[in-house]
Amino acid sequence: MNGKNILLAVSGGIAVYKAVALTSKLTQAGANVKVMMTKSAQEFVPPLSFQVLSRNDVYTDTFDEKDSGVVAHINLADWADLVIVAPATANVIGKMANGIADDMVTTTLLATEAPIWVAPAMNVHMIAHPAVVRNINQLYADGVRFIEPSEGYLACGYVGRGRLEEPERIVGHLTAYFTEKNTTLAGRKVVITAGATIEKLDPVRYFTNHSTGKMGFAVAETAARYGAEVVLVTSSTKLPVPHGVAVHYIETAQEMYDEVMKHQDSADIFVMSAAVADYTPKVIHEHKIKKQPGDFAIEMVRTKDILAEIGQNKRDTQVVIGFAAETQNVKENALKKLHSKNADMIVANNVAQIGAGFGVDTNQVTFYGHDDAETVFPLLSKQEVAREIIEQAARFLEEK
Repeated sequence: MNGKNILLAVSGGIAVYKAVALTSKLTQAGANVKVMMTKSAQEFVPPLSFQVLSRNDVYTDTFDEKDSGVVAHINLADWADLVIVAPATANVIGKMANGIADDMVTTTLLATEAPIWVAPAMNVHMIAHPAVVRNINQLYADGVRFIEPSEGYLACGYVGRGRLEEPERIVGHLTAYFTEKNTTLAGRKVVITAGATIEKLDPVRYFTNHSTGKMGFAVAETAARYGAEVVLVTSSTKLPVPHGVAVHYIETAQEMYDEVMKHQDSADIFVMSAAVADYTPKVIHEHKIKKQPGDFAIEMVRTKDILAEIGQNKRDTQVVIGFAAETQNVKENALKKLHSKNADMIVANNVAQIGAGFGVDTNQVTFYGHDDAETVFPLLSKQEVAREIIEQAARFLEEK
């Protein structure tokens, strides 16, 4: 971070107080920080707080030209090595996604060619609203990167996802961005499965599980940042697609199998993080099954084992990584899967453990690899777990 020019765009939410701390942390890390604020942000914290900590002027008005020799918003846009919007409200995300430039912040964001990062902070229901999800998806497609909000107690009184990530973690993400080598997997192809499968019974009923796909999407984003060609096979349509990732949407286990098999010969790395149904109804009814007196039994048949198929038929130069989501006997079940599927590594976790199950932004995993080697990790964000997975996959490739 030493000597990097960081432009911090602050929009109006109670999390502005964390942006003050973020300014301090970035400055302490050696970055040159300049801050621009929306009118709403100034209702929470005065510009003077940012000016003192950054030791730079704070920009609040497109028409307030502090230096007559330059146009302020163009000068800032050209100066920045990276722009981060923190906190990013639903309002500013919507403006960014639709190219609206009606204040200093949004005008500068349109003018910059620097990487743009967004750290959302808003109510748990707002961040899940279809309009907000749609806008985030659009920004992902435009190349904007996101720092996922954490879960916890929100200022509005709700408990859930929507808290601005802690300043220390944001600085960590930015530091990693400036130091990481993005060519580690250049020229390599990575195929990732994510989320649950959906096994239909009739037009209104289906079997599925609680997997949201967050872990697989994090792996896909990381692989793309490491320079790989990334193919993501998933049923999760509500998560934003990471920049540079080719996504193929499926529903059933059979559809996932068919899509993955298309890449059996061409992929270098397979990361099978999806929670694939083991069984599917033998008969899919054309019409809704009506309620009848007495019990009702459904005959189920086994689905194809995608991980086993890939593992048993892999070339010596291919890497196959599977997942084991368990509720008991984690090590025993993970090692059994490692050998029976002929995988290079199994990422195991106890989904009954707080912070490590489905739908949350964290995970606590153990890697089981060659010679039954065991690597235990503490509770990490799913982005951090994804980084460990991709780095280990890259090491396997180098060894092979």
